[in-house]
Amino acid sequence: MNFSALVSITGGEVLCQAFDGPLSFLITDSRKPLVHEGALFIAMVGERHDGHDYIRSLYERGVRQFLVERNFPVNNYPQANILKVPSSLQALQQFTAHHRSKFSIPVIGITGSNGKTIVKEWLFQLLGQEFNIIKNPGSYNSQLGVPLSVWQMQNHHQLGIFEAGVSAPDEMEKLERIIQPTLGVFTTIGPAHDENFPDWHLKIEEKLKLFKHTDKLIYCADHEPIAKAVKSSKLKGVSWGFSSSADIVVSKQNDLYFFNDGNGVAEIHFPFSDAASIENASHCVAVMLVLQYDYRTIQQRIHLLRSVPMRLELKEGLHQSQLVDDTYNNDLAGLQMSLEFLKNQQQKNGRVVVLSDILQSGLNDEVLVKRIADLINSSRLEHFIGIGPAISRHKDFFQVPSSFFLSTEAFLNALDSQRFHQQIILVKGARSFQFERIVKQLQKKVHGTVMEVNLGALVHNLNFFRSQLKPETKLMVMVKAFAYGSGSVEVANLLQFHKVNYLGVAYADEGVELRQHNITLPIMVMNPSPAGFQSMLEYNLEPEVYSSQLLQELVDYLQGRSLGIHIKLDTGMHRLGFDENDLDELIKLLKDNPNLHIKSIFSHLAGSDESTHDQFSEQQYHQFIALAGRMTQHLVISPPLHILNTSGILRFPSWQLDMVRLGIGLYGSNPTGGEKKLRPVLSLKTVISQVKNIKQGVSVGYGRRGVAERDMKLATIAIGYADGYNRAFSRGVGKVMVSGKLAPVVGNVCMDMTMVDITEIDAHEGDEVMIFGEDLPVEVLAQSINTIPYEILTNTSERVKRVFVAEGI
Repeated sequence: MNFSALVSITGGEVLCQAFDGPLSFLITDSRKPLVHEGALFIAMVGERHDGHDYIRSLYERGVRQFLVERNFPVNNYPQANILKVPSSLQALQQFTAHHRSKFSIPVIGITGSNGKTIVKEWLFQLLGQEFNIIKNPGSYNSQLGVPLSVWQMQNHHQLGIFEAGVSAPDEMEKLERIIQPTLGVFTTIGPAHDENFPDWHLKIEEKLKLFKHTDKLIYCADHEPIAKAVKSSKLKGVSWGFSSSADIVVSKQNDLYFFNDGNGVAEIHFPFSDAASIENASHCVAVMLVLQYDYRTIQQRIHLLRSVPMRLELKEGLHQSQLVDDTYNNDLAGLQMSLEFLKNQQQKNGRVVVLSDILQSGLNDEVLVKRIADLINSSRLEHFIGIGPAISRHKDFFQVPSSFFLSTEAFLNALDSQRFHQQIILVKGARSFQFERIVKQLQKKVHGTVMEVNLGALVHNLNFFRSQLKPETKLMVMVKAFAYGSGSVEVANLLQFHKVNYLGVAYADEGVELRQHNITLPIMVMNPSPAGFQSMLEYNLEPEVYSSQLLQELVDYLQGRSLGIHIKLDTGMHRLGFDENDLDELIKLLKDNPNLHIKSIFSHLAGSDESTHDQFSEQQYHQFIALAGRMTQHLVISPPLHILNTSGILRFPSWQLDMVRLGIGLYGSNPTGGEKKLRPVLSLKTVISQVKNIKQGVSVGYGRRGVAERDMKLATIAIGYADGYNRAFSRGVGKVMVSGKLAPVVGNVCMDMTMVDITEIDAHEGDEVMIFGEDLPVEVLAQSINTIPYEILTNTSERVKRVFVAEGI
């Protein structure tokens, strides 16, 4: 689509047109512009911000096409295309609906009060092997989010999966015109946005408008209001449920569910136990049956479903506490999910919830607070803190130790942060309560440099690697070196929740820390030493044994006490491990010491990331099979065997054996340099401490190694080599991203600070600076100083605050 087509579709008034350019990228947030020749900024007026106020700065940054709602002095924009419409949002919906109409692919439309995002994400997981799928990112299901999502539809897409949400009457028809679904899913009906609908019947009728042109609509027959409304409509429904009148009849025996669609029975074992997940997954089963998947495929894929992570931030708090920052919204459904997330955080000794009144629920206060209390009372909390007049009025509903305050201000005035020592605190509140002030008070104070760890991306990568494995192959994940810089305890806790089989650490101290934070998974210690034997025995850690000397020292220390160990064989890495000549002595020692339980036998590929070493890798593999075979035969054992690391998983799927070891791939880096299916997990960010203008010829930094070749605007950023920003980035080698543009380092990197050239960049003190992340990959930094991403990530100092972001719901 080009600018002239936009004019034709919307019927807008052209204020100025310098060229007839293509429209490729849509910008609605002026803070995150994608400066591209095809970028279109859509200026909208919100409650707190007016997009028109940012047109000038966007123009100066290179944006040349604008959709606006009001007149302004266009003479100041000689190179721009500017189109005026009565409503930018309506115009956006118009031209994205036109864009959608150019594609004839099937589209699944999903709506309902709860479960939309989960069903969408699970269908994406389930159907992704057959279809190239376009879907909403995250929860982009609103009047703005849906058109932005559908705009991404391109010729290579084979299936669309879009969720749609409404909060008031007369909204769904607009979304239906944009999504144009061919197959529908109606998940549930609940109290969300009740305040805008006289009754549930009208709310159901509004949601059903999404499906007026669908071939089939899938719904649960056990939800009587939905079933009644579908049957009284002209829609072609396909129902599932425990009712015998359902089109797909469901029955249950023990942990198995049976779906009878009249042609046969699909026997399903869900990898979840909670009712909401089973219902959401059942919608997915029904979709797959309607799409005529065979029963075996449905069974296999449902069993591999993975949890959809939540958009929360996990932050380090004062007094060894931890904060779950969920201050972005507050509703009953969200509260339940947040409490479940809190329950799964095992790394602290007690749990506390700080919660505000829930606003605009459509329920009267007494009923609402009673429901809140039911959730809180069943959550095993050390303490509950309720803030707001409604929750305080009905405090007698709460049966856990509780405190109540009428306002955020009252709570802050009474706050004693020491009461939260070694506890994990969920802070969740409606925006009007400004709970970010509470987070600020409870969060540990450090300098402005942070490592942002995207747990949603980490889960995505974990699921990707799992999808590469055979069902019987176990997974060990390496969390050594502070989990490649991301934070061992938090990552280990997430991996434990997602049921990986093993964790790997470098030293015993790392394993002890995990045990002290309630990590119960088996842990292999890869670099054990006699000094750590006592800790390994006390904390049930399993050492890698790589030499006869180390094995004998361990035997002498144990004095017959039992311990699990992992045998490392050297097949060509020549770093650690038993050689072929050592095997007879090793076998004898193990036979003589039956208190040593061999948990696995493994080796390490030296060049699995490069095809030039494939012949050598194959030699290693076959040598490992031979050596491990000798051991298992003589010892009459059958422990798990493993040789593949991240790159091996990607390149040698036939060598998976019993287990694989996932390392840097979990964090988003592909050492093979192959197709990028991984999401970056880590982003290192800092801030501008000071901006100053210097004259040409002036020197900058220690040793006067930087010299201004022109009059220059210089920014000092709050990161240095003590934070892990290598001195090799000095004197223009390193570049950071400021306001979407690269700024080179000037002079030498200092211990705590670095100077960069922002002469051509509109930036100010306090602005964010990206060191590496999604828009500036860590691989690019590594290449610039002739190193590898491993070094960049693991060198990031522990003094840099880690902020854990969980997103997706």
